[in-house]
Amino acid sequence: MASAPEHFRHFAAIDWSGAVGPVQKGIAVAICAREGGAPELITRGGWSRQKVLDWLLGEMPDDTLVGLDLGLSLPFTDRGAFFPGWDESPADAHALWVLVDRLSAGDLHFSASTFVDHPEASRYFRRHGGREGDRFGGGRGRLRVSEIGQQEQGLNPYSNLNLIGAAQVGKSSLTGMRVMHALDGRIPVWPFDSVPRQGSLIVEIYTSLAALAAGRRKGRTKMTSYETLNEALAVIGSPPVPGSGAIDDHSSDALLTSAWLRAVARRPELWAPPKLSPEIARTEGWTFGIV
Repeated sequence: MASAPEHFRHFAAIDWSGAVGPVQKGIAVAICAREGGAPELITRGGWSRQKVLDWLLGEMPDDTLVGLDLGLSLPFTDRGAFFPGWDESPADAHALWVLVDRLSAGDLHFSASTFVDHPEASRYFRRHGGREGDRFGGGRGRLRVSEIGQQEQGLNPYSNLNLIGAAQVGKSSLTGMRVMHALDGRIPVWPFDSVPRQGSLIVEIYTSLAALAAGRRKGRTKMTSYETLNEALAVIGSPPVPGSGAIDDHSSDALLTSAWLRAVARRPELWAPPKLSPEIARTEGWTFGIV
């Protein structure tokens, strides 16, 4: 089994948003130190995807393991392609990010509206207004292997090809792919890239997985008060955050998940899931914490 990296000195979690506009209210960023202490929110007077990119490249501490709450790729394994039947279907996740960014180049704020409305790409998505592409696949939509693993661990994943409903993550995922392309390899992204011996690393997270690990029940993973957040933090061995009363669930998700990353990052089995083949590692990727 692969060993777990030991060099990370900080652990950050970013609750993401696929919303349009210059500022995304759903983005929250939290960080904690390896040496201990409560996780802390990082505020920038309202986050945008550009501000997150700037923080990752210019302000994030060295040797940080940072989790992004979005899907970093699309289903591939089930059909042997991201977009079966389309001659522009990319061969791997890095090429997928290039395609999404190229077809959305005119969209401001790293949105991806033009991509999902593209005459060919739109055939694979379920969009607003009852518009289901003829290659969407029906039902809940296609799932990645790691998302099937999420189901097995008590979570309720949605297909990244589904762009409607309150629980969908497709829009977040596509906007995140544009940001990953903009990183241009300056921070490696696991498992598409190798785990570095030093420096920072990005992983995909599912904040509800951290909540379940912290004692929250399925269907009740959101925490909207400091009291419930601090109860969850105590379960995973983290000091409480200061405050009382209401807190928005984006902030609580980021705070809890940063502390959860600190608690589990040295578990070697999380870096070598049995079903994470080299093919899946370069195409679909993986959600950190799914085994």
